[in-house]
Amino acid sequence: MGDDDVLGRLRDICGSLPEVAEKPFGGHTAPAFRVRDKLFVMTSEDGDSMTFKAGPGVQEALVASDPGRFFVPPYVGAKGWVGARLDVEQDWDEIAGLVEDSYRLIAPKRLAALLDRPA
Repeated sequence: MGDDDVLGRLRDICGSLPEVAEKPFGGHTAPAFRVRDKLFVMTSEDGDSMTFKAGPGVQEALVASDPGRFFVPPYVGAKGWVGARLDVEQDWDEIAGLVEDSYRLIAPKRLAALLDRPA
């Protein structure tokens, strides 16, 4: 899968969530996804990985279960964020679930509650 396909898939996942905006952070040019201007997914400049917020214990569990796909990212890893390699075969249903969990941790409760409503 090419970089554009991976990024397109990630954009589709993030864009399906309420009030999400794509906006790079700091001096970076790589896509990052925010809700109410708070980051919940960031991609690396080279497009080979992404980072997302996770609940307590999730980072350790993911990295231990599959270190070829998941890693502790620099800077934000100490705060429980998880890195996922995008240059390897990924389970996109799992990635979508992890992105949604990150969104729920960052979004205001009212927006996160919209995910629980029937379509």
